[in-house]
Amino acid sequence: MSHLRERIDRVEQRIQDAVRRAGRARGEVTLVAVTKKFSADVMREAYELGLRVFGENYVQEFAAKQVALPGSEFHLIGHLQSNKAALAGELFQVIETVDSAKLARRLDQSGKALEVMIEVKLSPEESKAGASPDELPALIEVIHACPNLRLTGLMTMPPWSDDPAVTRPYFRRLAELGRAHKLEKLSMGMSHDLEAAIEEGATHVRVGTALFGPRPKSSA
Repeated sequence: MSHLRERIDRVEQRIQDAVRRAGRARGEVTLVAVTKKFSADVMREAYELGLRVFGENYVQEFAAKQVALPGSEFHLIGHLQSNKAALAGELFQVIETVDSAKLARRLDQSGKALEVMIEVKLSPEESKAGASPDELPALIEVIHACPNLRLTGLMTMPPWSDDPAVTRPYFRRLAELGRAHKLEKLSMGMSHDLEAAIEEGATHVRVGTALFGPRPKSSA
């Protein structure tokens, strides 16, 4: 546990340094601890050390963990297929990756009040999911018409680069879109580039490796 405490402290210091440079308050940035591929025991350890917001990529994986952490908030940060929308609605409080009208309506039909963000695709990579900037107005209108959904922000996943200067323009673009559509929350930035994301306006940074180390290898 001492090693995790040290890593949490290091990440916290990086966040504090970044918000200070940006002239922002620490309370404006939420640390989302990404526990994909890590066990429920690791999540409980992080919880005991004060982390309260957790991000998972896969609905079925999170369902199998069956972890109960009172007062915590669970975010789905991976691509969601519409046929898993009902289960996702049961497991998560926040769905960060809504990218289509069909998915929004499926989540609404789950009958549970959910906070949602729209995933925006800002890179040409085929592997990246998300709605295009041009699709945002229509998708926002659909979500606003869903009584169980509360749209609060935008999320993006830039092309991978270990150079924050490469990903910074994507963060800046998402912030521009957030202002244009009056959406305050911006989920962007990970272990290697959270400072650039915060400096460009991130309200949520999704951090896994810097907190928990390399992800366990799959047994498959």
